[in-house]
Formats: sequence, C-alpha cells, structure tokens
Amino acid sequence: MLSLVSIVASLVAVAHAQSYSATYLPSNAPDHSEQGQAGTNKCGNGQSQNSTCQNAYINSVDDFCLFAPPEPGPTSTIGDSERIEVSWCIKGGYGTRIIPDGAITGAHFVKTPDFVQITGVGDLTKLNIPKGDSGGELDPHGADGNGNPIGGLVFSSAFGDLQQLHEWTNYMSDSMFCFRACKEGPQAPTFCQHVYDVMGCQWNMPANYNAGTFERCVGDSGEPMGVYGGSTFHQGQPATPDAHPAPSSSQCTTLSTIGNGLAASSTSAAANATTTSSGSSSGSSGSSSPSKDTTSSPSGTASPGSSLTSTTAAQSTGGSSSGASQTSTGGQPANTGASQNNAASAVDAKFGVYLTILAASALGAILMA
Repeated sequence: MLSLVSIVASLVAVAHAQSYSATYLPSNAPDHSEQGQAGTNKCGNGQSQNSTCQNAYINSVDDFCLFAPPEPGPTSTIGDSERIEVSWCIKGGYGTRIIPDGAITGAHFVKTPDFVQITGVGDLTKLNIPKGDSGGELDPHGADGNGNPIGGLVFSSAFGDLQQLHEWTNYMSDSMFCFRACKEGPQAPTFCQHVYDVMGCQWNMPANYNAGTFERCVGDSGEPMGVYGGSTFHQGQPATPDAHPAPSSSQCTTLSTIGNGLAASSTSAAANATTTSSGSSSGSSGSSSPSKDTTSSPSGTASPGSSLTSTTAAQSTGGSSSGASQTSTGGQPANTGASQNNAASAVDAKFGVYLTILAASALGAILMA
C-alpha cells in the first residue's frame, strides 16, 4: 500500500507541474496575481505618488517603468525591499507612480529580435533607493516563484499589440538601472537569465549607460548573459569572465530629454500628488505609443565597463539574493523558482487533468482495499 500511496503522490505532483502561469493584460489583471503580494495589478489609468501598482511597461525611451521601493529610508535598499517594489513610470496613465523630471539623466532603449531593453543612469534616490545602495536584481521568479517583487507584471507594445512579457530582469541601484523583457518564445529564459544577480548592469546588459543621452534604437540580441561559446559561467566560480561586448545598434532616434512635468522635489512616497484616478482602481491598460522624434543619431552603443560621464552613475548595480543587501561581488546563483512563462500548451493542461483523474482513481482503490 505504501508503494501505491507513493505513486498517487507522484502522480498528483506531476499533474500540478503541468499547470502554467496566467497571461494578463492591464485591463483584465486581478487585484493580486500572486499570493502574498503587497501591491496590486489592478491599477487603473491614472497616476499617484502613493500608488502600489506593480505593473511595469517597456515601450520606448520616453515610455518605460522601473521597479523601486514604495517608501524611503535606510531599510529600503533593493535587497531589503525587493519583495514589495512598486512601479515608477516616465508616463502617466498606467495607475503607477511617476518618475520625476530630472531623476533620469541618461537612457538608451533598444529593441532586438529577442527582447526590449532600457539602460541608463540618474539620481534614483528620487525613487526611494537609499544613497549608497549598490543595488540588486528583480525578476519574475524569486526564491519561491512568486517574483521580486511578488506579483510584478511586465507589459510591452514594442512587438505589436500590448502583451505581457513573462520573462524579464531588472537591476536597480541608487545611480544606475537596466531592464530587459524578453519576447515570448523558447529563447526568453535564456536572454532574460536572472541567476547572475550580483554581477550588475554592465555585465548582464552591456549597452549605453552614458549620461546626457536619450535615444531609442534597433539592435542585435548579442550573446546571452553567462554563455560563452559552448560553456556557461556559473556565478561564484573562481574566475569571472569579462562582459560580452555591447551588441551593435542602429536606426537610433535621439531626444533632448524625457519627462512628464513632475518636479523631482515631489517624489517622496508621502508627497501628495494630483491624480486622475485611483492607483488601485480597475480600468483600461493606459497604454500609449512612443512620441515622435525628429533628431537622428548614429549607433550610440558604449563598450561595457567604460567609465560613465556622470558622477551620479559612477557606481554599477549590484545584485540581490533572497532579500539580503548586496555589496559583494561573488555568491551562488539565486534559486530560479517556479517558471513564470506561458510556454505550456493546452495539451499540457489536459495531461494534468488526466493524471489527476488517474491519481484519484488510484487513491480510491487504496481506500477500497
């Protein structure tokens, strides 16, 4: 009988393993997409500096969001607050907080065949990140599969209609940021690896981090982080390889600046801000297309590891792991957690149902014996 019980337990476990994460749009997202979520995914179409919205968007250089702490203070380092980060966006209309003008001093957006990515520098203490925080890594997995932040969702219209991108990785420090969201498909987990959490932005996402430049480009995907020919680097190994060269980019369009009219002095989570709707109310997606720009520029890529032109960007982003503050340069890869992609098909779901029925039948036979 014990062997039959073991078989039943195994069948039930396999049946549950066939399940997969739901796919949402901002207009139909639930209040909470994960258990234990501090914020919300039902964000409406307004904006508020007190919003707890955890939906982020990556559409263009002047239309992107970053995850950052909801409250200021010494305990709001990325490593300490990674589970409860909220969304801060350049544009209003998403039900999120607004990144104040002047906080971002340089940003480079690139669309590749496999992902969209925004990299840049600025005074991210305006987003409640404590000064001196070398930062950490956020992703949809976390140690328990619920994500850092728990329930954080990422959307983009860069590949066509607005859609959820299940695989993404976002590094944040007090002066540097990088955010990549991968196109749905089998390569998404590879190009949006999240296990190199203490390696920082310039190693994981070599790109343009220059201050004073705001551009959007088309680029090559380059090599996935950590993959070098036929070998894969594992964080914590004695020898750390150099970052990949920054992939080439072209068709760049330059803006003189980006902003929304919200002054940097009013960024505290406790500050009052005029809102057009509640940050937690239901509503439409609030998606908007990138603004039209007229000034073009050449490539604009920068070699990885090059010194930054802004003193506020002198410190590269560190990484976070299981809520610990990250100032080290080594460590073991983070637990990948449960997959958040939508790769499973309806066949998988049916297979899970069949296994569940089989498990129930076996359990019934045990009880009848």
